[in-house]
Amino acid sequence: MMKRLFPLLLTTPLLAEDPKPSVDLLAKLDLPGVKINLERKSVDVTAAVSLREGSLEFIACLANSKEHESIVVVKARPSHIHTALLLLRAKPGHPAIRKMVGDEDNPRWIDIPPQGSPITVSFVVPSEDGKPIDRPISDFVARIDYDSDPGAPEIEDSGERLQHFVFAGSRLYGKDGEPKTYLADTSGSVISLSTFGDELLCLPEVYANENQALQWEVNPKHLPEIGTEITLRLTPTPLKEEGRTEPPSPGTND
Repeated sequence: MMKRLFPLLLTTPLLAEDPKPSVDLLAKLDLPGVKINLERKSVDVTAAVSLREGSLEFIACLANSKEHESIVVVKARPSHIHTALLLLRAKPGHPAIRKMVGDEDNPRWIDIPPQGSPITVSFVVPSEDGKPIDRPISDFVARIDYDSDPGAPEIEDSGERLQHFVFAGSRLYGKDGEPKTYLADTSGSVISLSTFGDELLCLPEVYANENQALQWEVNPKHLPEIGTEITLRLTPTPLKEEGRTEPPSPGTND
């Protein structure tokens, strides 16, 4: 599938430049668990709730990988989600990188933050009247800051820190001359809160998962029961300098 799709991407008109050919192409795409929502200019991914309480390392992961620390699991391949984001003009960057700088006598390692197009993450879940509603991911995550007393955590609003993720794009690996493997397809890292270096989407800074000064928890207030199917919505943030308009804000009826 991926070998067929990527050549198409190289010659496909972008949505903002020539909508009709793009719509025709997108209608023919068959990516299991992934739908391009043309009305909202988003990538909608079929997901299921996997966690309603406890600490978090991920927003989303693949099944049979990290469900014990992720709010949802998805069946779609991360590489297929990557493809759909490309079709909406999102630009992949890279996950966090540790690089050695300095000379031989004084080498040191520095962390280079992840890069990529900003992506707004939300869940489409049932509202009280049963209709689907698009809620920002900050509605489902609480941040814990540990002060000098680790036994007295303070839960803070996570809104500002979770305003957007970046399209890091995971990594390709494999021997020279052989087909490459998309790392997130094997690791299961779809959207991370901590820094692992193999994720499809991540926060725009480096957050070591062993750093107890920063921790995330599930906020279950608006979250359906475990196993409930919901939609994970990924909306590339338009670039104003390209003359694009803002997408609909999460928090509205779908």
